[in-house]
Amino acid sequence: MLRRNAFRLPRHPASVGLARRRVRDHLRDWGHGTDDPALADVVLIVSELATNAVRHGPLHEGQEGEFEVAVTALADGSCFVEVSDEGFAVPRPRPVSVGEETGRGLHLVEGVAVAWGVWSRGRHGKTVWALVASPTP
Repeated sequence: MLRRNAFRLPRHPASVGLARRRVRDHLRDWGHGTDDPALADVVLIVSELATNAVRHGPLHEGQEGEFEVAVTALADGSCFVEVSDEGFAVPRPRPVSVGEETGRGLHLVEGVAVAWGVWSRGRHGKTVWALVASPTP
């Protein structure tokens, strides 16, 4: 069975925690248990991609802007995560030194996801996506 949920949030730091909770709740409602490693991986990816949308999304005069989170639970137990914003800059992992406190998000996504990437939404910005495999029995 294929299930998808998408929602928009304001580009505000508090929205990152809300995105994590909403995705966790939807996946639990869809049968992913609290101890399911895929659940933790999806929530981590949502957190990192939402943080990037909040920190690096475009600024609109007088507005915070918004970003969209979508999660699709696929029939094989894997999950497809999408975070979209109105920015055009393509995110890329960057070298990070030991003392830096930020900049590791895409490295985490690369380590957890089976695949990830970015696609253009034309004049509407971009979507950063990641695929999290179901755990093997």
